[in-house]
Amino acid sequence: MTPIAAGFVGIGALFLMLAFGMPIGFAMGLVGALGFGLLISFHAAFIKVGVVAFDLSTNYAIGTVPLFLFMAHILFASGIGQDLYDFAARCLGHRKGGLAMATVGASAGFSAVNASSLATTATMGLIALPEMRKHGYSVSLASGSVAAGGTIGSLIPPSGMFIIYGILTETSIGDMFAAGIIPGVLLAVFYMISIAIQCRMNPAAGPAGPRFGWSERLRGFRKTGDVIFLFGFVMGGIIWGFFTPTEAGAMGAFGALVIAGVRGRLDFGAVRKAAYETLKTTGMIFGILLGALVFNAFITVTTIPLNIVGWVTSMDWPPLAILVLILLVYFFLGMILDASAMMTLTVPLFFPLVTGLGYDAVLFGVLVVRMTEIALITPPVGMNVYVLSGVARDIPLSKIFRGTAPFVVTDVIHVVLLLAFPALVLWLPGL
Repeated sequence: MTPIAAGFVGIGALFLMLAFGMPIGFAMGLVGALGFGLLISFHAAFIKVGVVAFDLSTNYAIGTVPLFLFMAHILFASGIGQDLYDFAARCLGHRKGGLAMATVGASAGFSAVNASSLATTATMGLIALPEMRKHGYSVSLASGSVAAGGTIGSLIPPSGMFIIYGILTETSIGDMFAAGIIPGVLLAVFYMISIAIQCRMNPAAGPAGPRFGWSERLRGFRKTGDVIFLFGFVMGGIIWGFFTPTEAGAMGAFGALVIAGVRGRLDFGAVRKAAYETLKTTGMIFGILLGALVFNAFITVTTIPLNIVGWVTSMDWPPLAILVLILLVYFFLGMILDASAMMTLTVPLFFPLVTGLGYDAVLFGVLVVRMTEIALITPPVGMNVYVLSGVARDIPLSKIFRGTAPFVVTDVIHVVLLLAFPALVLWLPGL
């Protein structure tokens, strides 16, 4: 069997394992190790797995994962999710669709202290969804805004997806964090515009609520000002080079402990739960990365990425057409794969091709994360939709997917804008 044929057999076996529910990290590691052993030798495969595990565990960048996760869990225990939503609702709730806009704004803010889109969706589902339903919002608009708002989580740093991409491609995680800020804020604005359009077409979908005075808005801001300052301090320090992403994670974790202590919500139980959740999630990410890197070694030996690059360049297509085709592949893969599987499977194949065409690695990383986030709200494998369905068990999946459809259209417009104006992504990292 030729190396290329072995590579395609390995990819087929991987998809089969995923279809039967095997964890993505274990499946990729198993296929990668067996394939590497068959093509080279099993002694070399054993050594390769050990080297990959050692390199990953001693990678300085991996330290950002538990630190930012711990910061997120401590701030969650301090009630920041509820505070952010209350502040956003006081500012926007008097508009048609205002509570849905507040949900998007609170999701963007919560994403700034939380590295998980799924956690953002679950939190906003518990806080915002009952409020919108109580005020007569349509189920589709209410659930769609919660599920879509959660997708901002992987653009606004600290982003777990940016960390995974940075480790897989050896791209600066600090640059990735900086690159996600402007697209993340723009996406939140685009979602709010989408909500306004939906309410213009169907005013009954999002009735206006009571107007709050500036004094009440200021009281709401006071509850969130400390967290906003912490995010600005951490991200500003990374962008301006005052400290590395790992050092920023440590500063953020310490700041979160101080904030939770000042709020009177720091006790042994909260710290223990935060530490447990941090270790559990870090172990999951480490397992995915380990399996992905072993699988990458196997794919490299098969020469599939090299042949893909040669085949595409021989077609003499414009670089933009090739990039758009790759993004379309991500869009359709998102309908059958979860975000982490899609990234770890495809980045080793497409990254050499895209950078060989002259595109910036940071720009491609933001686009990849953007496409994986769209996958979180598209059927049949829209994880944000399934998480929200678990929170609101009385809402059918079909209604939630129907509610996310306008936001998917907004996502496509957002991606086109990033392609047309790469400076939106690259300006902050360039500082």
